[in-house]
Amino acid sequence: MHLTLLDPNTPEQDFPPLQLALDEPNGLLAVGGCLSTVRLLNAYRHGIFPWYNPDEPILWWSPNPRLVLLPENLRISHSLRKTLRKQFFEVSFDRAFNDVINACAETRKNSGGTWISTEISQAYIKLYELGIAHSVEAWHGGTLAGGLYGVALGQVFFGESMFHRQTDASKIAFVTLVQKLSEWGYQLVDCQVHTHHLASLGAESITRSHFVKLLEQYCNKTAFPLAWKNV
Repeated sequence: MHLTLLDPNTPEQDFPPLQLALDEPNGLLAVGGCLSTVRLLNAYRHGIFPWYNPDEPILWWSPNPRLVLLPENLRISHSLRKTLRKQFFEVSFDRAFNDVINACAETRKNSGGTWISTEISQAYIKLYELGIAHSVEAWHGGTLAGGLYGVALGQVFFGESMFHRQTDASKIAFVTLVQKLSEWGYQLVDCQVHTHHLASLGAESITRSHFVKLLEQYCNKTAFPLAWKNV
């Protein structure tokens, strides 16, 4: 099966139908295109996201199954609740987006590199400047200890990447985010692909077709109008 080649000069070009995504590697749908705001928003609304290594063309994915978290299903372990009660970390929103994405881009232990290239960073910083991408920061002693960033559309938050420099920092950031999303009327958190870390927090795998129906239901609905403000 041949992958669709996207035109980098036509950001409004439609993606191919999701059922054309490959089974192996799971979810690979299209190649090329660009990381313009128009292209990225079109991708997210249809359950597609970019992921590729810096020496590769842009690759677009829609895996099946899809890992998601319904905010009401958030699961907090006893030990994590103790950490939350101790208020060891201060959590903020949109205070240090550039620092968070740069930290997520750092090479991880047991990893040969990073997928968050300068091109990716610049694209999501633009989304942040437009009020579409957001960051969550966990601070300890005034130092950034962990965090995450993602994209918010309607009542859906699409998680992109997280990092930690201290134990539980990213978990505290994520749990605090999900609690806020629930208050703001968000219905769905996209976690993309299965990890034990996110599954331990209540995320579950659903079929791609179910995921797309949820996007159709919630992406065009309005969340709490003051979400992301003054938090």
